[in-house]
Amino acid sequence: MTTLAHQTVLVTGANRGMGAAYVAQLLERGVAKVYAAARDPRSVVADDPRVVPLELDVTDPESVRRAAAAAPDVTVVVNNAGLAAPTSVLADDPAGLRRELEVNLLGPLAVTSAFVEGVVAAGGAIVNVASALSWAALGQSYGVSKAALWSATDSMRFELAPRGVQVVGVYVGYVDTEMVSGVDAPKADPADVVRQVLDGVEAGALEVLADETSRGVRAGLHLPIEEQFPQLVAS
Repeated sequence: MTTLAHQTVLVTGANRGMGAAYVAQLLERGVAKVYAAARDPRSVVADDPRVVPLELDVTDPESVRRAAAAAPDVTVVVNNAGLAAPTSVLADDPAGLRRELEVNLLGPLAVTSAFVEGVVAAGGAIVNVASALSWAALGQSYGVSKAALWSATDSMRFELAPRGVQVVGVYVGYVDTEMVSGVDAPKADPADVVRQVLDGVEAGALEVLADETSRGVRAGLHLPIEEQFPQLVAS
């Protein structure tokens, strides 16, 4: 269980969408400071003195190193930055899949590794924002990258739980942000998703299933593959 009041939190991808919602709600919960990280820190709205814009490209090791040096007091990390540009997993050119893996898997791992000692010292938390598509093979290359993050989150938890760190996996379907603006489907409210995540952090949760889609898919993981995806049998 991690009480957020008086914590120093790093939020990646903090300049818009769910990232901006994390920053706003963390301030409401009384954090001491939020490092609002983005590739262009000028894009971060910082109208509270507790918000510190921070330049960070999660795919650039040198950028990650500089960010860790500039923010040595971080006690909670929210790995929110993500990329959704799904392509076929059988594409002749795997560049799209590589890019999504760099952002959605290797990025959170690099950021966590850079900040982990401060989080361990404070008995803090790591939050990894994955997707319901971690469990449903419907997201092409994006789903592959989020499935990898799901596995990495579990592995991270086994390494860090004995050191007193709470590792939270976040799973949700479509969220009403710019990333999925072209998708015609029901979407969760970013503010509601973030509220559930922060409630989960403070309650000691290891997973947050933030909508009916994620809860439904998670509940069916024990089923045989033919029952999870009956359309495969039909085809």
